[in-house]
This record gives sequence, C-alpha cells and structure tokens, in this order.
Amino acid sequence: MKIHLASVFVDDQAEALRFYTEVLGFVKKHDVPLGDDRWLTVVSPEDPDGTELLLEPSGHPAVPPYKAALVEDGIPATSFAVDDVQAEYDRLRALGVRFTQEPLEMGPITTAVLDDTCGNLIQIVHSE
Repeated sequence: MKIHLASVFVDDQAEALRFYTEVLGFVKKHDVPLGDDRWLTVVSPEDPDGTELLLEPSGHPAVPPYKAALVEDGIPATSFAVDDVQAEYDRLRALGVRFTQEPLEMGPITTAVLDDTCGNLIQIVHSE
C-alpha cells in the first residue's frame, strides 16, 4: 500500500494553482471541471507519477474553522521534503513568500514554515 493522493484545502483554486506551480515548483497533473470547482492536482516534477496533491476547495462549512485553528496554532496543513531548507527558504523569500517560521535545526531535521496564500501553513523539511 502506498499514498496515492493527499489534499490541502484552499480558499481559491486558481490562486492555489498559481502558487503551487509558479512559486513552489509543482506541476499540474489533473484539472477536471466539477460544477463551480475543479478536481485539481499537482505533483512533483521529480516524480510525475508519484503522490498527487489535491488543491481541494474550502467550501465545506467545517473547513474554515478547521483551517483557522491550525493557522492560529501555527500547525502546518502538510509538509514537503526539500534537499536544502535554507536554500529553499532563500529562494522562496526572494519570490515574496511569507514565512511564519525561519529555518530551524532540530538535530538531524531542519524545518521552515510558509504561508501558501490560500489559508494554510506549509512546512518544508529536510532530514539527514
């Protein structure tokens, strides 16, 4: 068994697609119209047949308070692996990305947390 799909609730699918592709560097995998919303997934360009991230609309009434509580407590909605947290932090900061946690070394793990502009905090992590 392996993870096929994970999701992150986003306030605006078009903005999310722009941020996750143009800023973070993922590539669009699926974009299927579903009424007012879309089945919209992105993948890593390093693994185009790997785990997909669904940019899921935040329309369900439970989602806004859930997301707000996570952000208020500083809890990331998900985590992405990177080769070098400091380099990725520097690259993303240069693109105007706002971080809520600068790179932090915790033994063999380094993390940083960014705002995805769509209502979520996202952690980037590297483990040695």
